[in-house]
Amino acid sequence: MLHLKDFLDRKVEQYNQPGFIENDPICIPHQFSVKQDVEIMGFFAAVLAWGQRKTIINKCRELIDRMDGKPYAFIIGHEPDDLKGLLGFKHRTFNDTDLLYFVSFFRAHYERFNSLEDAFLPSSMSSEFREDFLMEGKEEAVSSQEMSSNVCYQTELIRPNLKVEDALNRFRAYFFSLPDYPTRTRKHISSPAQKSTCKRLNMFLRWMVRNDLRGVDFGIWKRIRMSELICPCDVHVERVARHLGLITRKQTDWNTAVELTDNLRLLDANDPVKYDFALFGLGVEGEL
Repeated sequence: MLHLKDFLDRKVEQYNQPGFIENDPICIPHQFSVKQDVEIMGFFAAVLAWGQRKTIINKCRELIDRMDGKPYAFIIGHEPDDLKGLLGFKHRTFNDTDLLYFVSFFRAHYERFNSLEDAFLPSSMSSEFREDFLMEGKEEAVSSQEMSSNVCYQTELIRPNLKVEDALNRFRAYFFSLPDYPTRTRKHISSPAQKSTCKRLNMFLRWMVRNDLRGVDFGIWKRIRMSELICPCDVHVERVARHLGLITRKQTDWNTAVELTDNLRLLDANDPVKYDFALFGLGVEGEL
């Protein structure tokens, strides 16, 4: 295990550098300095992150142009006619119907909160959708007792023992709490309750939460700890992790991502997800 840690630590040093940014979707939020712009375009870049990285980046740049170069200002201040400029946007199975709902969600959220971080925390659970959330089923909902205790949480404090699994299940319910959401759009936001690895959301959380002063991840969210993050489990990471014995489960699901992260915590309990750089880099560069 010590030999593996030394090897992966060296690879983290190699890939967790500003030079990583240019060819990765994380370059999209790096175009902005306003916190909300970083959050919005980071979220879009993560959600649209399937396929070739060059295509993902180009589609995100197209989306920025369609929002007049200022995503947060567009979302908060747009008039109905302004939405016509979003029509026709498409990336794989994500289309303008999905985009229009995303814009509606962001507007509703930022009218109540200053940061998208609140959407992943218990304080975001409003009375309007709490009942619907509890009806999503035993696998997807938390108990009413837990719900009641969570609502009292003060967002100014770091919530102790945050479970990212609960946060992601909660986020999906919150995201689709607006009336008349398009059913088709639900496929674009995954959750552990669906047995998904939640690769894109875990990647987004890594971007927002990790703070190591290396200049790649942003570290602008302070109420979720780095130690609580779950490693994004994409095809490159999974393949390399299996090769190194960090994953033993045959299937690929939420528990696979948890198994991987638990093993990475043996290497660094405070920042296990930093090894995403090493595993991804080894995979995409063909080193393993």
